[in-house]
Amino acid sequence: MTEETPGFEEKPDVPSGATPDDAEPQAAASSSTGEGAAPAGDASSAQIAGLTAQLDQVRKALEERTADLQRLQAEFQNYRRRVERDRVTVKEIAVANLLTELMPTLDDIGRAREHGELVGGFKSVAESLETVAAKMGLQQFGKEGEPFDPTIHEALMHSYAPDVTETTCVAILQPGYRIGERTIRPARVAVAEPQPGAQAVKAEDESEAGDEKDNGPEEG
Repeated sequence: MTEETPGFEEKPDVPSGATPDDAEPQAAASSSTGEGAAPAGDASSAQIAGLTAQLDQVRKALEERTADLQRLQAEFQNYRRRVERDRVTVKEIAVANLLTELMPTLDDIGRAREHGELVGGFKSVAESLETVAAKMGLQQFGKEGEPFDPTIHEALMHSYAPDVTETTCVAILQPGYRIGERTIRPARVAVAEPQPGAQAVKAEDESEAGDEKDNGPEEG
């Protein structure tokens, strides 16, 4: 039997070259490393959340800029249409003003033609002027025998006639002119209305003629 020496305790094995005092810091370091470090998954989630928030901000800014661009484009298109419409309107007004100044000359040419005075060089000049006016869109209207239309005709003379069934233009005192659908000057005309009572007499005559035909002798 081996006798234990009183007062002597066994100590743990210590690696060679190290003192017992060096073992305690190593144990403490290993303990702190294992328990106090943050998990790697939490850091990745925080980065993803941050990037998602930035992406949402960029997407929102892009949508706002796109809406601004669309609004500016619509305003520009409206501006172009308005400018084009105004340009056409100004052109039509200028042409109408010019042709309005030429109408008295065209009236003189028409009267000269009616009286057989449109001959020689004057005839060539007159026809050239009428051709130019037609190319600029000027159209002459107004014919004898057409129904009277107060929107395009101006009645200067009035009479009654037994051979008309409605108010009719019986004479063109001055032709009318238009550019497209726009009337520059109404045709100045003499109109005739049906003779008072003529329609009633005509209706009675037609009625009597029909009765005579129905009551004629039967073939037998």
